[in-house]
Amino acid sequence: MLAMALGAFAIGTTEFVSMGLLPLIAGDFGITEDAASTVITVYALGVVVGAPVIAALTGKLPRRRLILLLIAFLLLGNLLTALAPNYGVLLVARFIAGLPHGAYFSVANLSAASMAPAGERGKAMAFVGMGLAVATVIGVPAAQALGQALGWNAAYYLVVGIAAATMVLLYLLMPHMTQMQQTDISTEFGAFRNSQVWLTVIMGTVGFGGMFAVYTYITWTMTEVAGMEPRWTWAVLMVYGIGMTAGNAVGGVLADRNLELGIVGALGAMVAVSVVFYFAAHSVIAGALSFGLLAFFGATLVPSLQLRLVEVAGDAQTLAAALNQSALNIANAAGASIAGVVVGAGYSYNSTALAGAGLAAAGVLTWIITMWDARRRGQRPRVKVVAQG
Repeated sequence: MLAMALGAFAIGTTEFVSMGLLPLIAGDFGITEDAASTVITVYALGVVVGAPVIAALTGKLPRRRLILLLIAFLLLGNLLTALAPNYGVLLVARFIAGLPHGAYFSVANLSAASMAPAGERGKAMAFVGMGLAVATVIGVPAAQALGQALGWNAAYYLVVGIAAATMVLLYLLMPHMTQMQQTDISTEFGAFRNSQVWLTVIMGTVGFGGMFAVYTYITWTMTEVAGMEPRWTWAVLMVYGIGMTAGNAVGGVLADRNLELGIVGALGAMVAVSVVFYFAAHSVIAGALSFGLLAFFGATLVPSLQLRLVEVAGDAQTLAAALNQSALNIANAAGASIAGVVVGAGYSYNSTALAGAGLAAAGVLTWIITMWDARRRGQRPRVKVVAQG
């Protein structure tokens, strides 16, 4: 499981480090920073496209072989990124790098869950996700520092190295699992006919959209509203990473103990903390702490949603687990877009928190509808995670 968490660390580093490297990328290729930000968009598009498609098309592959192929794909995408001779190739490389993201978390989470004792599957999934959370605290700052010192592409060479180490560790340590259950594409796509799968994905999309609405403009909020000096904004992002790391650990425990309570509790807390942040953003310390709390409750939600998707998916578990990553990246884009509308309309940067509260509240409403639909269909929670080789 440690090797799979290292793979998540590599993915988290490559996903988030691009944001801090945009000025360097723009300067190197002679483009505007707005144009450079497209590298983030195409990566997210790769995640959204790759997660369900790869998961559905590879249902017959043993998980051990598949996860090694996905890490190899991640390595290739980041190597192409580092070597990109022009802006067009860079965009293609970032799209390729994003393709294995969702499928990797899907396979890694299911593999971790199948290796864990009954009643500890949520914690096993959270342990894998911990790699991504830790990346926001350690991997991203380290890669960004390397990029600033040696050139932006050095950051992606670092990811290549981490991915290579992950491949070696997975090859040496990941067991060949028993109880093979292979699924074909029609079985995997059967998840799309399940209303509980759709409702859970929507719940995650709107719920996480609220957190990303705040995250997108956090630098401007802290400098323009709270009055923080720009050189200290890295500390706010570190508080965010610490909140994510702690929330991920707590979320794994909650997912095992009370899945539905863990979901609605996290969503409700995100509504409250978003409102608090709107007022707290006028203070550097209060704003940073409330932002960290928002990250904490957002990360708490991840293992519960992941486990719930596996729970309701039946035999289409690989695709269902991958959909959680698609939901997160759609939430990223949607939250950022809604926040952009708020700021573009002339409202203050901290007003994005009220938009975030509204999105999180929509997540609570979706949870209520989901529970009603489950009871109407007579469905009860069950988790059947099947190991594959």
